[in-house]
Amino acid sequence: MSATAASLCFLLCICAAVVVSNGELQRFVEPAKGDGTVSFITIGDWGRRGSFNQSAVAYQMGKVGEKINLDFVVSTGDNFYDNGLFSEHDPNFEQSFSNIYTAPSLQKQWYSVLGNHDYRGDAEAQLSSVLREIDSRWICLRSFVVDAELVEIFFVDTTPFVKEYYTEADGHTYDWRAVPSRNSYVKSLLRDLQASLKRSKATWKIVVGHHAMRSIGHHGDTKELIEELLPIMKENGVDLYMNGHDHCLEHISDEDSPIQFLTSGAGSKAWRGDVDPTTNNPKSVRFYYDGQGFMSARFTHSDAEIVFYNVFVQYKVVPSPTWFSTSQRNDPKVTTSKTSLFIPPKLIFICSSFDESTVTCGVITISAYQTMPRCVLDDPNCFS
Repeated sequence: MSATAASLCFLLCICAAVVVSNGELQRFVEPAKGDGTVSFITIGDWGRRGSFNQSAVAYQMGKVGEKINLDFVVSTGDNFYDNGLFSEHDPNFEQSFSNIYTAPSLQKQWYSVLGNHDYRGDAEAQLSSVLREIDSRWICLRSFVVDAELVEIFFVDTTPFVKEYYTEADGHTYDWRAVPSRNSYVKSLLRDLQASLKRSKATWKIVVGHHAMRSIGHHGDTKELIEELLPIMKENGVDLYMNGHDHCLEHISDEDSPIQFLTSGAGSKAWRGDVDPTTNNPKSVRFYYDGQGFMSARFTHSDAEIVFYNVFVQYKVVPSPTWFSTSQRNDPKVTTSKTSLFIPPKLIFICSSFDESTVTCGVITISAYQTMPRCVLDDPNCFS
């Protein structure tokens, strides 16, 4: 097959998976697996040419991707450091993406949003079809929807929400070519998101953005998202909000709704000890880890399983009636009772390490600052 024919075939395949409706976000369709489940990995803040443990995280991702029968990968932004890509021909794309995530299980579609560091370069470059010709896994848009039947994921371009980037750039230059007016851009985006959410019939609704809505990490809460995005999420029955930005792994429960906030921004450089426990109500913080890692998610019609991993070990959030069970989630007694909403889910320690150290494993409750120990992958003594 000629290069031209191959390119045409690729473009046709991409277009066949895209559905667009007027007044809504562009949609990509992910066919369901035979067993009806959906599994994906979420990673953020990663592109450093393999340094700061990026390669170690990628290796772990490959092992986990194989284990969970991965469908696709979600990137929460800050895809290329320090200042995004300088053009669609920037070698950093291959040096930080194609040459790093080489495991067979990771040769699936990568759905990505832009982070604030991506906006410091040529933001349009990451959206270019030229990158998909270099590596067909790459799909990056400002805002869009992935329709996986059971699960719908709504990707939101959160950088334009943050007002300080316009007024206190701290010496950085942002690529605002597609954002001539902050207010009109955000208003239009929220209108399209609202339409897409209302149209959704999915069992699970997830919103993905770069910036944290709730976090005890370095950046903390993003007030613009709390004021403008969170009400739409509550109104339309969103279950999870996934983000990066803070270089950590984190789980925080909303204080007055069933929404859970999950941070996965530890794809390479992490900020050890950079945490502010006063940012949120301590009772709402379920988990915090300040090292490198990522997160996996597996959904069925009745429940969901979220697992946090670092380069040595994983923790699993057990399905809980607070939010992981769809039948309990939709029970009006649960959604109106704070005592039901705030039952802390247990975290099961499961070994998933690639060094020679071992530990004794079992059911434990993780505090906000408990260090992840190390153990050996598939050690039978480490599974409950």
